[in-house]
Parts: sequence; structure tokens; C-alpha cells
Amino acid sequence: MKLASLKDGTRDGRLVVVARDLSRCVPVPEIAATLQAALDRWDEAEPRLRAVAAQLEAGGYADTALDFHPIDCRSPLPRAYQWADGSAYVNHVALVRKARGAELPESFWTDPLIYQGGSDSFLDPMGPILVACEDWGIDLEAELAVITGDVPMGCTPEAARRHIRLLMLVNDVSLRNLIPAELAKGFGFFQSKPSSAFSPVAITPDELGAAWDGGRVHLPLRSSINGQLLGMPNAGIDMTFDFPTLIAHAAKTRPLASGSIIGSGTVSNRGADGGPGRPIADGGVGYSCLAELRTVETLLYGKPRTPFLRFGDQVRIEMLDAEGCSIFGAIEQVVARYKG
Repeated sequence: MKLASLKDGTRDGRLVVVARDLSRCVPVPEIAATLQAALDRWDEAEPRLRAVAAQLEAGGYADTALDFHPIDCRSPLPRAYQWADGSAYVNHVALVRKARGAELPESFWTDPLIYQGGSDSFLDPMGPILVACEDWGIDLEAELAVITGDVPMGCTPEAARRHIRLLMLVNDVSLRNLIPAELAKGFGFFQSKPSSAFSPVAITPDELGAAWDGGRVHLPLRSSINGQLLGMPNAGIDMTFDFPTLIAHAAKTRPLASGSIIGSGTVSNRGADGGPGRPIADGGVGYSCLAELRTVETLLYGKPRTPFLRFGDQVRIEMLDAEGCSIFGAIEQVVARYKG
């Protein structure tokens, strides 16, 4: 089942059920006006939403279905009670820390790293990335995320699997040049992590078929800048901590409310030799953020060659199925100067 939130002039959008091929959608106000409302009553709402999805796939709603266009979408949850982003791909953490001269503690391989992001103003999947200054080091971070139901405090990873409701793609925008000074204060990210964007569509795990093993998605995640492929690492490889582990970590000392979003962190694959992966141009699977590419360039050439994002650059993040069809729709954004 695929769900989306269409723009309707409200903060939370209008919930629709989307066809598997992303061609059509059906509003479902009789079931739930918003995705959050459906999540709050998931046991009741899910079977009814699935019935709509099945009828839509069977050719129903010929007179009432709408053409589906990602440009009409908000992020599936335009705002959320919780957005906590992990760093499940420790290879990525090691590389970006190396770029700023920071050692990687051994505990990072056994204890998940999570930061709590701002969840009150997510970007539209095809809306601009508004930034006031290019010098802040604008970067994309291509990720996956799950949306949970209510998760009790102290939940185990085994139990956490049952609380995964939906999956999405993420662009966790980062301002790299603001990060070192902010982290040096010892209180974590804030200004260096502006609003994130999510894919046009959120899907139930069964939509992934065999690519979903209950905790990881075993498909490449494609990222490109201005039409040039940056990376296509496989999200199921080198994911040190799976989603149930991340959820359990987040819920160790607090319950998570229905509609909480837990991110995977930047998808990253190591090279065949166990070191940093290779760029696309060198036959590798590339990277899901510019920080990794710049770190590898520094290792190879003594300094980075690729700049961070500039105003006017276009970012695209997408995951395709085995037939080459878009699963979540694409995050497609242009970096623009904020003039406020």
C-alpha cells in the first residue's frame, strides 16, 4: 500500500491512497483526513485503506480517482511528533569524521548514534531547499526512514519490528561548514541541520517484497546532482544497525508516539577492500552525500575537488524496483537562496 499527502492549503495535507505505479490516487476522507490521523487509529484504518488500494489496483474509482503528480505532494507527514535520525552506516560516520579530523570511537560499532532533528517544518519532496548562504556548505544526505506506531518505552528490537508502519526516502539536508563549531559546543546539531524532505509516497513494508527483510531494504538508493549520478549504494549492505535496533535505541528511555520518524542515516557502502567506496567515475557505487566524496578526494588527491551544492543545483533521490520503476517517487529539489 502506498500513501501520500496532497497539498490542500492546510499544514498537514490531504491523505490519499496511491496506485502502485504512482499514476493515480484516491482521497479517503471517510477513513482519515490526514496520514497522522490514520496512524493514530492504524488498527482500524489500515484494513480500510488496504481495501481502497486493492480496488484502485483492480481498476476501480474510474470516476473519482485523481491523476497523481509528485509536485502536488507535501512530505507524507508534513510535520511529525518526532524525527530522530540515526547513523546506521558506520562507514559514513567514519568518513565524515575523518574529514574534520575526529577519531571514530570503537563504541560507534556497537551503540547506535542518533540525533533528534526538527520535525515541525519538513520540506516538500519537490520544493526548494532554501538556504541563506552558500558558504555554509550545503549538502544532501540520501537516506531511508520508517514511520512507527506507538512504541512503548524499553521496547526490544524484536518487538520494534511490529511497530514499523511505513517507509520513506529522506533528504537530510546538512550544512557541513556549520557542523564542526556546533558540535564543538558539546550539545549536538541544530543550525547545521535545517529542514529535511521526504519522498512523495510512504509505503507499507510489504510493497518491497523480498527486498525487505524486516529490518533493512536491500535495494540501491540513487542520488544525482544536476542529472549526474552521485551514488547508488545498496541500502541493505553495510547497515550496521537495522531499523528495529534504531527504534529500540530511541525508545530506551521514552515512549515514541505514533507517527514518529526514525531515519537510517546516510546510506553508505564500503569498498571491496574494506576501505572507502569508489566514485561512480571509477567504477564504484559512489556516495549518498558530497561529504563522503570530498573525503575520498582528499585521500586520493590531497584536497577535495567537488564543491558543496550551489544555488541553482538540482538534487534527485530515488529508489527503483527490480523492473526499474520508482517505488516511492523521487525527491527532486533545487537549492535556492532564502531571501527572508
